[in-house]
Amino acid sequence: MQTTSLKFRQLASQALADETLRTALGDVERIMPVIRNSALDQLENPEAWFDRASASRDRTLAELDVYLEAFEQKVQQLGGHVHWAADGTEACEIIAGICETAGARTVTKSKSMVTEEIELNAFLESRDMTVVETDLGEYIIQLRGERPSHILAPALHVTLSEVAETFHRHHDLERAAPLREPTEMLLEARAVLRDRFLSADVGITGANFLVAETGGVVIVTNEGNADLTASLPDTHIVVTGIEKVVPTLEDAGLMLRLLARSAAGQRLSTYTTLIHGPRRAEDSSGPSNFHVVLLDNGRSDMLGTQLQEMLRCIRCSACINHCPVYTAVGGHAYGSVYSGPMGAVLTPGLAGLHAAAHLPNASTFCGRCEEVCPVRIPIPKMLRYWRDREFERRMTPRSVRYGLDWWTHMNASPRIYRSLLGIAARLLRGLSSRGWITRLPGPGRAWTRYRDMPTPAGQTFQHQWRRTRGRAGES
Repeated sequence: MQTTSLKFRQLASQALADETLRTALGDVERIMPVIRNSALDQLENPEAWFDRASASRDRTLAELDVYLEAFEQKVQQLGGHVHWAADGTEACEIIAGICETAGARTVTKSKSMVTEEIELNAFLESRDMTVVETDLGEYIIQLRGERPSHILAPALHVTLSEVAETFHRHHDLERAAPLREPTEMLLEARAVLRDRFLSADVGITGANFLVAETGGVVIVTNEGNADLTASLPDTHIVVTGIEKVVPTLEDAGLMLRLLARSAAGQRLSTYTTLIHGPRRAEDSSGPSNFHVVLLDNGRSDMLGTQLQEMLRCIRCSACINHCPVYTAVGGHAYGSVYSGPMGAVLTPGLAGLHAAAHLPNASTFCGRCEEVCPVRIPIPKMLRYWRDREFERRMTPRSVRYGLDWWTHMNASPRIYRSLLGIAARLLRGLSSRGWITRLPGPGRAWTRYRDMPTPAGQTFQHQWRRTRGRAGES
């Protein structure tokens, strides 16, 4: 898994200067929490649903091997094949081998973060195959040669004018007038992609859930492109992480109710498809070859550790949509296919802390991510875990380590602590204007460049406490 996460600070600075991106992210921050809350209000006691979902995911992870083997057995009984991939390279080799056996020249793909994780498109293209993304957002960024900036809205960062320019450059079509309206762009993309659907030799999809009880693969979309990708080619390949299995259809139904509401404020997504193996004799359509590739790629290493709870994740993006850091800098700043709070935990787990040490620090620890998570993942706790590992391995900057040492010594002496804190409070009060500090000197300059700081009271809490107690004694 390739990342540029160590460039987070540089990429974040570039994102903060991008006014178009900030407008788009402002819409996420303003709209997504509202529609999520509205959809969850339709459930009686949403917190109880969260508890049920969290417990279900924990039961599954506790016996993950059992449920995966049960799923494999059911798929085989239905006439399909299951492949186990230890890492991204092995997964790509397996998928390429299936495509080559099918004589594939053109491959269609629906949106799949796991295939982004293993960089499958580039691998298949190196084997002389044409890969076409069929999700509209993924299709746009594929033409632009970019990565997704959001796990649900991959082209969030692209303006309408940029989409029009991209289509003009890549679509060999005669137009009566330039593209201006979103509907015109959608219809043009649909016309181009329809031919690709019909000519594809292999279709590749991800999976939202795998049902151990039935061997079913659950795929959720709002465009229907995954249905065409899975059903029109003669070979269908499902690529997904090992953590996506659920025990029963009842568990899948529970997750689906929370996934759609948390992701896009819907009771259910527009298309919810359950696929059970290849075409049967009585079926009029569907693939004759069905394969499921189960990817580990570091996931099993998280089992039994303080990071296991991250494997509960159902990729709803609620934590991303509510994160003050993500909604300030966007997904590309994280340098990974997984962004936001969930990416700040998951990327170091999959790529290694050495490749993503900055991400656990991209947090205000406000706790909103944990508060809105439908499966109750304690993300702040795991971010602290990664920060501890970073400090233990001396990966933090020297200035930070020295600063923490200084802070530790200061806190060890109450007298020094009170004195310095009192001086700092008075100095900050002197820098304020109308109740706010808009510019700090030295290291504080970076903080106030993008935010204001309320004026401190001018006295420490301890000083006020002692004074209050003294007055209480006098009375």
